[in-house]
Amino acid sequence: MTGSQESPSFRLAYVPGVTPAKWVRIWNERLPGMPLDLRQTTAAEASDALRAGEADAAFVRLPVDRTFFSAIPLYTETTVVVVPKDHLITAAEEVSLADLADEVLFHPLDDVFDWDAPPGEPAFERPATTADAVELVAAGVGLLVVPQSLARLHHRRDLTYRPVVDAPRSSVALSWPEEATTDLVEDFIGIVRGRTVNSTRGRTAQPDAPPAGKRPDTAAARKKPAAGRTAAAGRTTGRNPGSRAGGAKSPKRGKPRRRS
Repeated sequence: MTGSQESPSFRLAYVPGVTPAKWVRIWNERLPGMPLDLRQTTAAEASDALRAGEADAAFVRLPVDRTFFSAIPLYTETTVVVVPKDHLITAAEEVSLADLADEVLFHPLDDVFDWDAPPGEPAFERPATTADAVELVAAGVGLLVVPQSLARLHHRRDLTYRPVVDAPRSSVALSWPEEATTDLVEDFIGIVRGRTVNSTRGRTAQPDAPPAGKRPDTAAARKKPAAGRTAAAGRTTGRNPGSRAGGAKSPKRGKPRRRS
């Protein structure tokens, strides 16, 4: 079964900050005849792409709707604050939300954190995207709290970041529609979970049948003790195991008479 009726390929979506390169490389090595179609999407649109059948699986940020999607959590990211390189915060190795209370913090519309109450002083307006917020940080207008992968994705030479020890954290997972677990999805699950190529390409392995003409190991194990007892019996009596019980000698046969 292919990932799509129209196109024989496996369609994998991923949100900003996720780097699927290593899994894609393994896929291409194991399934060279099945193209993997990478599609970048925003965190907010990833679930919609799966629901609409535009992707077979996706690297998403949790949480997801578990009544519709299956998900395998992969890792949880460190949360950081992005600041200009000459900012006072750079003097510390890490900071807390309390250290940011007097700072203007941007809360872009595509923010991946579900804040109950965003920290810091609110900005005059919310930037449309994280990329726009990074530009404003570089302009010295305010700061930005994001997962570390997004800070790296939008890296600039004039900016740096510091971990925020008590901020919410974002977890990344592989997700797909529960009712659309195709063979190709199973293949990719196996790759993400680190299964070897011998693990039936990531699918559920079936017990190997014994080679033709050979008994199972259990039968061989039952056979060996019997042979050992026979040999031992022969050594104990000192007689041929095939001789009669009680050690009685076989009667001698006389020579046949010649006919006169």
